[in-house]
Amino acid sequence: MNSNQPIAKYRLDYAKPDFTITDIDLDFDLSPEITTVTARSRVIKQNVSATNLVLDGEALKLLAININDIPWQDYTLTVTGLEVHSVPDEFILTIVNEIKPIDNSALEGLYVSGDALCTQCEAEGFRHITYYLDRPDVLARFSTRITANKKQYPYLLSNGNRIAQGQLENDRHWVQWQDPFPKPCYLFALVAGDFDVLQDNFITRSNRQVTLEIYVDKGNLDRSEWAMTCLKNSMRWDENRFNLEYDLDIFMIVAVDFFNMGAMENKGLNIFNSKYVLAKPETATDDDYLAIEAVIGHEYFHNWTGNRVTCQDWFQLSLKEGLTVFRDQEFSADLGSRAVKRIDDVKILRSVQFAEDASPMAHPIRPDQVIEMNNFYTVTVYEKGAEVIRMIHTLLGEEKFQAGMKLYFQRYDGCAATCDDFVKAMQDASGINLSHFKLWYSQSGTPELTINDDYDADKQQYRLTIKQFTPATQEQAEKQPLHIPLDIELYHRNGEIIPLQFQGDFIDHVLNIHNGEEIFIFDNVREKPIIALLRNFSAPVKLHYDYQDDELIFLMQHTTNAFNRYDAAQMLLAKYIAINVSNHQHSNSMIIPESVIDAFRSVLLSSSLDPALMAQILTLPSENEIANQFKVVDPDAIHVVREWLLTLFADEMFDELFAVYQHNKAASYRIDHIDIAKRALKNACLTILAFASEQDIVDKLVNKQYQQADNMTDCLAALNAAVKAQLPCKDILLNDFDHRWHQDGLVIDKWFILQATSPQKDALANVKALLTHRSFSLNNPNRIRSLIGAFVNNNPALFHAIDGIGYNFLVEILVELNQKNPQVASRLIDPLIRLKRYDKTRCELMRQALKRLLKIDNLSRDLYEKITKALEV
Repeated sequence: MNSNQPIAKYRLDYAKPDFTITDIDLDFDLSPEITTVTARSRVIKQNVSATNLVLDGEALKLLAININDIPWQDYTLTVTGLEVHSVPDEFILTIVNEIKPIDNSALEGLYVSGDALCTQCEAEGFRHITYYLDRPDVLARFSTRITANKKQYPYLLSNGNRIAQGQLENDRHWVQWQDPFPKPCYLFALVAGDFDVLQDNFITRSNRQVTLEIYVDKGNLDRSEWAMTCLKNSMRWDENRFNLEYDLDIFMIVAVDFFNMGAMENKGLNIFNSKYVLAKPETATDDDYLAIEAVIGHEYFHNWTGNRVTCQDWFQLSLKEGLTVFRDQEFSADLGSRAVKRIDDVKILRSVQFAEDASPMAHPIRPDQVIEMNNFYTVTVYEKGAEVIRMIHTLLGEEKFQAGMKLYFQRYDGCAATCDDFVKAMQDASGINLSHFKLWYSQSGTPELTINDDYDADKQQYRLTIKQFTPATQEQAEKQPLHIPLDIELYHRNGEIIPLQFQGDFIDHVLNIHNGEEIFIFDNVREKPIIALLRNFSAPVKLHYDYQDDELIFLMQHTTNAFNRYDAAQMLLAKYIAINVSNHQHSNSMIIPESVIDAFRSVLLSSSLDPALMAQILTLPSENEIANQFKVVDPDAIHVVREWLLTLFADEMFDELFAVYQHNKAASYRIDHIDIAKRALKNACLTILAFASEQDIVDKLVNKQYQQADNMTDCLAALNAAVKAQLPCKDILLNDFDHRWHQDGLVIDKWFILQATSPQKDALANVKALLTHRSFSLNNPNRIRSLIGAFVNNNPALFHAIDGIGYNFLVEILVELNQKNPQVASRLIDPLIRLKRYDKTRCELMRQALKRLLKIDNLSRDLYEKITKALEV
């Protein structure tokens, strides 16, 4: 292990910078082997007692320093950057340095992606480009000149507007870009390459014409039209819903194959993982289309919530990410099915974020300390952060929420702000006190609500007693009661909604829980009601309430909130999954009442339910979702019980499943939400049918859909059914898919995922063999995530094999990735650091694996932080 242990940074240690930079002119002489960067910055002292300018810089070769055009020798190179001594109060600093993009396998700063050059500067990547004040509260106006070989790099792109260009000798050319809006350096972007370009324009509400350009690899132009549609929809939606208009003359998207993240919101020049741009029916599934819509919306919405108003420091990351995730969720909900979008978002919370809250890396949405900032680009900061914004929206309502947004932009446009600034704007604009609510920003963990009820028939009163409790997390032992909005609805058994009243006054359906225990009384309730709790998942909490089967079945059929129909089905399944996991562990036979099967059969027979909602109800929770029900996870038992349920449902409801499957077939493929819903339902039925005991029949059915599919959605659904149910046709179909698509990275990623998540016992041996597959590369983050990431995250029964071979495999991969790409390595290790959720044998095997990793030379900060937290007693 490196003897120089990384040092934590603390939110409360924030101090304003001693110097700021108001303007910077960058000049790039581009080459993959050696790029020369000249940075000319206007520097102003802010702390009168400061004498030395301390700049961040990593993996740079310094060539020259000038102050006010005079060579400057009074400086010191350090491990983390450059100290320039005895500087004036205001001056022009010119730094010339070299970098080697071709050696940059970490994909931070300027690096090679295929035949292109591109940048990634968030969170701290700009220091890999030149020496600078690499922090988000230093906002400067950027001007960028790029010079390169024209044949190799005909397109030279950067932030802002293109203001000049020209030709040079030796087939070289240059382009000058200027961004009029001050920004932190993490929003700087540069791309150079040879692309196909899709062009369009957008007329803003103030009648300005904005040029839109999407750059994709040669030959992919026919896969970029959906992305353009999504971009234009995003721009129009932001004007209509949030009254926010785009501010530059041009908006560009570039799709690259090598990218650690999904996409990046650099001002005016968004760089995307090609996964979230490229789509056509033959290569992309419906889920891909919807993901592209969401991610393009997310990055575009950052133009205001992240770019025009940015973060004071990285501890405030949720200020821009949680808010922008909320905005992209609302965008997708407004354009499609609000209920299904809500279900999808809650699935992520329950399967991934709740697990993170229960792990050694548990942290509030605004962390208090970090070692490596890249480790805090998490589902907690993003998705739970969005839930916190959603709760504010619930408490304020749309009108007051929009008033708060307007005040927020009035106060902080062009500034670096904090989470407290945002909440204060919301509070001041609405007049609603959010001081208690702010605890959500600083307290980690998943709150749990325990609800007991009592009905007094003589008084016709219904009483709710609600207790809240947040379990201790590793970094935070003491928890305080939170302000939790609990949305409820009461029903008579005939399906009639009961108005909420107490002492003659009507009560809002959102109950505000402030204390450890609260009691609510409702009058004029003529019979014991059935209660719908946590409607639309009004808070990111775990719910404990003793629902009876008949009550859950009632809610599946009658509740007015579509999310709660789905959730009632999930609770019903969860109850019997838990019972049968215990039965399996004790060698007892597995059971489920006929009434539960009939409840799901009634969903199939319904003529009024939205097909998309039906598909969600019929989709069994994943093994990861199920695991969050248990204090000690038994991955083997969970896997067995889930497959048993699928087989039971398939056999008991075969005729109904087959009828719905046939009824929802479409003559041709269209991208619209009605057809997407029908395909989702059809393929949900196929997934269950594949587990039927009549394997010959379903094998032919699955094989027929695969062979006749005219789109990737149906093709992949059939292949997935064959693999998950281990049908006889699976090997032939897998080989055919590989032969057809091995040259297309994004498509073959889907095949890698299926191979990695296969339940066959030798899946790990197959994953190891695929490391040498012609389409796999350990240098490409997408390939790593699709094969290795899918296995360790989404094949829990085999990754957590009791002999520890899954853990040993992951250690070997992490050792190789530790220096090559520490960000990707850090994301892969997450299943290993949750050791305390497993039995003693597995826990000890994971502990030994982590100790092996801790001993490797030059352990990255990314891995060091997670490993040391996991090994803390």
